[in-house]
Amino acid sequence: MTNQPYDSYGQYEGHDPSYQQQPPAQPQPQWGYEEQQYATQQWQGQTWETQTHAPVQAGAAETGYLPPQSYERPYVADQQQPYPDPAPAQPQPEAPTPAPTPAPAPAESADQGYGPTTLAGNARITDAQRARLEGRSPIIEPGMQPALLTAALGLLLAVAAPVSSYALVVPLVILQAVTAAGWFRLNGMWPARQGIALAFLGGVTADVAVLVAGRDQAPAAILGPLGIWVLLTLVLQLRSHADPDTRMYGLMATVASSALAIIATGYLGADPDAVSVGAAAVAVAVLARALPLPTPASVTVSLLAAAGAGIAVGGMTGLGTKGALIGASAAVCALVGHRAASYDYPSRFVHFTAGVALPLTAAAPVVWILH
Repeated sequence: MTNQPYDSYGQYEGHDPSYQQQPPAQPQPQWGYEEQQYATQQWQGQTWETQTHAPVQAGAAETGYLPPQSYERPYVADQQQPYPDPAPAQPQPEAPTPAPTPAPAPAESADQGYGPTTLAGNARITDAQRARLEGRSPIIEPGMQPALLTAALGLLLAVAAPVSSYALVVPLVILQAVTAAGWFRLNGMWPARQGIALAFLGGVTADVAVLVAGRDQAPAAILGPLGIWVLLTLVLQLRSHADPDTRMYGLMATVASSALAIIATGYLGADPDAVSVGAAAVAVAVLARALPLPTPASVTVSLLAAAGAGIAVGGMTGLGTKGALIGASAAVCALVGHRAASYDYPSRFVHFTAGVALPLTAAAPVVWILH
């Protein structure tokens, strides 16, 4: 070891000056095959080492000093150029094969948002969206067949109400079951056996409470199960493992279905004569609404027919002109339920469940209040 300091060229101060005047680099002699192979192996070894990590694209500044690769003859360096030689072609390391990319969507699909397969019935869109794309209205009314079923069920309620409360329970339970199933299907939730069973059980519980407590205690007997079922639905949905949006959607559908099934118990808590008038008015109103008339004319005829039916049945039961008010009010609620069952391009199953039950179920609170 020595303590002599270095000069600016990295040489010791005590050395021969003639040695310091030598140029810092001399042209290298022509490389032989062994030296070329050694350089090639060194470069290849570095490339293999980097490929064990993330692939790196070598730039021109890094590859300019590397000798070209040739499988035909060994590399011979230019004698006029000292090594490293920046002139040879820049070799590029083998880049990793890129992952295949999906084919781009057709131009018309990107512009419109829906491809030909979607218009042909792709399940990614709802029937209502498909109807709008095809220029059709998403509002389709149930028609005459569901109206006939509604009229038959309404007449059963009207006839059974004066007989006894237990006779009225039979068509009422049918109404509550069809209401629960139809509401879930109308909201696109199917199968939803747990929600349907829960809503139907709420309606039956309210029926039992009214039968036990009597018509005089009907408000408490109906509102009590309604509050309990809302709380029960909240607890069940909080225990669900579904995503938050699904749980919220299921919660709202179950609460609404349970409320409708329980509110239908209003027929059991109302005066029997008012039940007969209201159920008969709904039956007539739904049949008139199903006639092939323009919507304004159909609604007008439906309300007038319901008021006339209310006067007729009210005269037979002793309600008199009050029957017209009950009949017309029940018809307004029935038309609202009929409209709800017609919304969002419903299926045939919706028409024969919600389309049958909702007009009668929606009219129950008015009959109960106006009796």
